[in-house]
Amino acid sequence: MSQEPTHMPAGRARDCVQAIRPYVPGKPAEEVAREYGIKEVLKLASNENPLGPSPRALQAVRDGLTDLHVYPDGSGFHLKRAIGEHYGVRPEQVTLGNGSNDVLELVARTYLEPGSNAVFSQHAFAVYALATQAAGAEARVVPARPADDPEMPFGADLAAMAAAIDANTRVLFLANPNNPTGTWVETAELRALLDAVPAHVIVVLDEAYTEYVGDPAFPDGIELLAHYPNLVTIRTFSKIFGLAALRVGFAVSDPAIASLLDRVRQPFNVNTLALRAAEAALEDDEFIAESRAVNHAGLAQWMRAADERGWQTVPSRANFITVMTPFPAGCVFEALLQEGVIVRPLGGMEACGGLSQALRITIGTTEQNARAIEALERVLARLADKGCSS
Repeated sequence: MSQEPTHMPAGRARDCVQAIRPYVPGKPAEEVAREYGIKEVLKLASNENPLGPSPRALQAVRDGLTDLHVYPDGSGFHLKRAIGEHYGVRPEQVTLGNGSNDVLELVARTYLEPGSNAVFSQHAFAVYALATQAAGAEARVVPARPADDPEMPFGADLAAMAAAIDANTRVLFLANPNNPTGTWVETAELRALLDAVPAHVIVVLDEAYTEYVGDPAFPDGIELLAHYPNLVTIRTFSKIFGLAALRVGFAVSDPAIASLLDRVRQPFNVNTLALRAAEAALEDDEFIAESRAVNHAGLAQWMRAADERGWQTVPSRANFITVMTPFPAGCVFEALLQEGVIVRPLGGMEACGGLSQALRITIGTTEQNARAIEALERVLARLADKGCSS
């Protein structure tokens, strides 16, 4: 007679891991289409490039399909060399990752442990908190600037972040521009922060969206590396290069830091197609320029629409805009799903105080933006009339 299996855990996970609230991805577009009976769903939730992937990268992927039986180059030799030539750094300063998330986690695994802490701002990228907690370290979340700040509402308070550092601080995370708010810091204030951070603290400057800025005066973390040996600058190929599905990002740092990160990096953490596509995308200047132009026009389109309708927005220099609504973010999100438009509600995000009614909306093409603006206008009018049940 068979006995029912007893489902008991094989061991006890670390307390810090058990306490993690997993990252919750958005609904796939095809699932939204099926659920609501919508033919064409518009996804503006993940800050993807509406123009698709770099054409040069796409061709590199096609050319690499015959080599799928061969392991990737574990050192990423050719891509690291290409990054070095493109950005004026040495290949031994480059650490490759399975997306920039992977590199952020490499930093946490290398420098954080129980008894240490990491400093980052309220409204920062969710992975900073997840990576810190997974390492068993303390997360020191510094309150952001208030909603009525005349210069940068919801932006990072760099002076307060510097003041939060103590002898146990090992890492400070800062995104510029920031996700999910789109806010940013200028060169002078960034340099002031870097000057204030003691040498024992690694400063991680997350520049996932920097290519969208297109302003020569905007801070360039790679250029700052020569002056700050404790700086780690992180970039990604997921955004303006259009390679989100391939998951490839990189860090540039002092060779001593890069060597340490490499010790905890998996040998084949970036696949062959991603390596080849990223190398090709680096040189696709025409595609980058077009992507930046489309984004600048789209941001202006959204700002005009918001001004005309009296919608409050958060200043942004990224490829998304954060719109404040009069209703809980989850309620507006669900109503937009019924319109076939997927956005990112910030109301459920950790430490999102002040943004509980905010939506992060990816900038699309002119036509996509127009559809999203019209849908949001309809939804807000309907909710104003009937209320929000959630």
